[in-house]
Amino acid sequence: MASFCSSRLISEATGRRFNVLDYGADGNGKIDATPAFQKAWGDFCQASEEMPTLEVPAGKTFLLKSVSFSGPCMSKNPHVLIEGTIVAPNSFDSWDGDDYEKWIGFTAVVGLIVDGGGRFDGRGEAWWKACSDNDSACSKRRQALHFNKCNGLRLSNLHHVNSQKGHISINACDDVEVSNLQILAPDESPNTDGIDISQSNHVNIHDSFIGTGDDCIAINGFSTSINVTGVKCGPGHGISIGSLGKDGAYETVEEVHVKSCAFKGTQNGVRIKTWESGSGYVRKITFEDITFVNSQNPIIIDQQYNPNGNRGGSGIKISDVTYRNVHGSSADEVAIALLCAGKAACTNIVMDNVKITSSNPGKQIRASCNNAMGTAISASPTVPCLSS
Repeated sequence: MASFCSSRLISEATGRRFNVLDYGADGNGKIDATPAFQKAWGDFCQASEEMPTLEVPAGKTFLLKSVSFSGPCMSKNPHVLIEGTIVAPNSFDSWDGDDYEKWIGFTAVVGLIVDGGGRFDGRGEAWWKACSDNDSACSKRRQALHFNKCNGLRLSNLHHVNSQKGHISINACDDVEVSNLQILAPDESPNTDGIDISQSNHVNIHDSFIGTGDDCIAINGFSTSINVTGVKCGPGHGISIGSLGKDGAYETVEEVHVKSCAFKGTQNGVRIKTWESGSGYVRKITFEDITFVNSQNPIIIDQQYNPNGNRGGSGIKISDVTYRNVHGSSADEVAIALLCAGKAACTNIVMDNVKITSSNPGKQIRASCNNAMGTAISASPTVPCLSS
């Protein structure tokens, strides 16, 4: 498992400071501040001194429409200091263009630092309702904060609430540290993942609280060396690897270490999910020092994942998965589900000091197995497909 250094120490900035108020943003939360932010970014990104700072000041609210901030920038460590609140438009008609992927995007900004204690508010309520009404607007929801090819990213000390869709997306990034975030959305809000990771390496997420309507953290295809430590999750769908292999895709994930994380009232705890039509592999995964309180599926591998039914055999091989020092309570009868497909199966699954009880007094719980092989050093409930 790769090791990770601690967060870069951010001292008083020595470079120039670019305050969005000086570029025409009024901070009342009603007038579109997107042009002012873009002008400020243009000057900020061209500043060549050590750690220039783009300031979003405290006590102000800024309305932003869909916007992209692109690099490369001149400085090796540009600093975006968000102390105020950034809000999305609250009506469908207020969005410009056809970019339905993201609300705020950063692309190819190396060494980017984003922090400050401020707040992103996606105002997603109307969009969630559109999904429940099967409205076409549902398909136009945007992820709130998207980082693409931002190697050396440091994201910390921010609040993210009520995104239309996912809150934070990290794609094609290397050497990323995410810490001290609070991400919140109602448990019934659809697809409001906390953090999505894809095609990224050496990502360290720690000491954060995530409670949303979907995965707290989702680790997707072609991601390696991912550390998740000290994350509290709930509500939500837990910490997931996948889903992988949709529409027959070849995808891989390896070297994931989830440690000292807590799940409360989640639909799932630690989960691996692969589509039955896909190919590739998931390997060298460790879930360690994990606690559950009233989680519905504390431990689950679903190698035949398909929300639309029509299950078949998965071609994505799952191997070398260890659950160590895992304890807590399950809301459902099946506390451990290893649902592996005959086509690829799951191999070298290790349960080491796993103890899960029912959160319903007097109720019994059990494990369910299919085509899983490995060892149970100490597991309760007993996992019948693993040798003792």
